[in-house]
Amino acid sequence: MPLKEKLAQKIPELRDEIKSLVKEHGDKVISESTVRQAYGGMRGIKCMVWETSLLDPLEGIRFRGYTIPELQKKLPKVRGGEEPLPEGIFWLLLTGELPTKKDVKEITKEWQSRGEIPQNTWKTLKALPTDMHPMTQFAIGILSLQPTSEYVKKYNQGIPKTEYWDPMYEDVMNLLAKLPAIAAYIYRRTYKDGKRIRPIKRLDWGANFAHM
Repeated sequence: MPLKEKLAQKIPELRDEIKSLVKEHGDKVISESTVRQAYGGMRGIKCMVWETSLLDPLEGIRFRGYTIPELQKKLPKVRGGEEPLPEGIFWLLLTGELPTKKDVKEITKEWQSRGEIPQNTWKTLKALPTDMHPMTQFAIGILSLQPTSEYVKKYNQGIPKTEYWDPMYEDVMNLLAKLPAIAAYIYRRTYKDGKRIRPIKRLDWGANFAHM
């Protein structure tokens, strides 16, 4: 099942689950805080719902309940590869489920089809000093994509809140598809010859980044 269809099934169920939880337990106290915690950046304060990952000071990080070694064994890899494909961890983070090889290939195809960078973004990046910090260039490159936002278009059209997730999903997929080309170009103009290398359509997300 395509990722968007799976999310379309899950979201109404999760929405109802949250409504029920808040209705029944909305006044329950989940955490207390101290002055030290307030001045220490809220460290250790339970103050928001965060399901995608958990960082334990002793055990390390878990993604959707799985440790990194577990995911290295369970997530799909390319033939002969030793590390999981990024597309697989993305699927897991969004759905809470381990993807199949087919699921991962579908995301790869999605990102391949969405990866074209607007000319205005290239022009914006070319106008920046090459000694500007790469992360500053990266942020500017991402912000230059704002005119292509599906969410902005739908929001301005008055889309109901229950449908926000749909154009937001489109923006996330479009952005992730474009990040390797933007990041690779910034790296090359900052540290190498400044030439922009085109992606190869048959390569996955990580392989294309390495290629560029």
